[in-house]
Amino acid sequence: MHGTAPKASLTDPDAAETVQVWDLPLRLWHWLLAVLVLIAWVTPNIYDGLHRTAGYAILGLLAFRLIWGVIGTRHSRFRSLPARLRATPAYVWNLRRGKTGRYLGLNPAGTAMQLVLLLVLIVSAVTGAMQVTVRFFGVWWVEDTHELTSYLLIPMVVLHVAGVVLVSRLQRENLARAMLTGRKLLRRTSQPAVRREADS
Repeated sequence: MHGTAPKASLTDPDAAETVQVWDLPLRLWHWLLAVLVLIAWVTPNIYDGLHRTAGYAILGLLAFRLIWGVIGTRHSRFRSLPARLRATPAYVWNLRRGKTGRYLGLNPAGTAMQLVLLLVLIVSAVTGAMQVTVRFFGVWWVEDTHELTSYLLIPMVVLHVAGVVLVSRLQRENLARAMLTGRKLLRRTSQPAVRREADS
C-alpha cells in the first residue's frame, strides 16, 4: 500500500526497518489538540475570548477524532479498543518488570490513556461551551464539572508524557518522533515480535 512500505538501511543488515503507522490527519490532530489544550488551560479569566475560541476549536477536533476513529486509517480506528482495554492490566503489570512487547499502534496502556483523555476532554469542552449559554450560565454543577475536568487534565497529560518517555526508553524508540513522522520501528527477527493484529 502506498506510504506504508518499510524503509531500511542498505548497508546495515541489522538495521531496523520503519513502517508508516500514524496518518497525517491524526498527527496534525494530536499536536494541534496539545497546543489548544495548553492555550485553554492558561487563559481562563485572563483572556476569555481566546479561551472560548480554543474551547470551540477543541470541540471541533474532538468531533473529528470520533469520526476519524470510525472511517480513518487502520491505526486511527477505535475497533480494537475492547481488546486493548482488556489487555491493559496485564500490560501494566509486565511494564513494572520492563516488559513492553511491540505494538505498531497504541499499546494497551496508551489505549486506556487515550480513552480517558478523550472522555475528560469531551466533558470539559462541552461543559465549557454550556457555561456561556443563557440556560446554563451560572449553573453550579456545570461550572464545577468544567473546573474539575480542567484540573484533571494536567496530571493526566503529565502521566501520558511520562508513559511515552518510559516506553520509549524501554523499547529504545522515540515514540514522540514517531507521532511527528508517522513512522515506527519494525524490528528484525532478533528483536521482540511486533504485534500486527487487525486495527492495532
